[in-house]
Amino acid sequence: MKIITILLAIFAVVIAAGTATAGLDKHLEAFEPFVGKTMEGAFVNSATGESGVDVQRWEATLGGKAIRVVHSLNEGEYGGETIIFWDSRENTVAFYNFTTAGFYTHGTMTFELGIFTAHEKVEGGADGITEVRSSSRMLEDGRVHMKSEFLKDGEWVSGHEIYYVEAPDAKVVFK
Repeated sequence: MKIITILLAIFAVVIAAGTATAGLDKHLEAFEPFVGKTMEGAFVNSATGESGVDVQRWEATLGGKAIRVVHSLNEGEYGGETIIFWDSRENTVAFYNFTTAGFYTHGTMTFELGIFTAHEKVEGGADGITEVRSSSRMLEDGRVHMKSEFLKDGEWVSGHEIYYVEAPDAKVVFK
């Protein structure tokens, strides 16, 4: 009987994992490898030299019409929530990102040759940063490489570079 219970529990987990992306809007299917995962990445901000750890959790939401990503730096020192969706009016993948620092961003994403490229506008002030450009790609070993740059005081400056690994037990923390 214990074997059957264990097998049923395993089957339920497999089914749940399989349905985490079932029904994802066709315009968002490129994100499927991320949905249902928690990722963690250590980084050093090239502009400030400060190090940090980012934890992000990806999930399908709104019946697969959007993807929700929550993340936090350094166990809640900073965090945000992003909603990625298909903008049919603009015919593009768009997103809004809301932060615990009181500003928000909005932008668009493209996916080409295995690389996500995002360009976003910053609203509400963020130390002189008005735009962000970033690119992300999943590597063959399952890690995700992300690199960004910021438009700060009218000049593009290097942001940060992160290698994320899947970390199912990591937690997104908001303080």
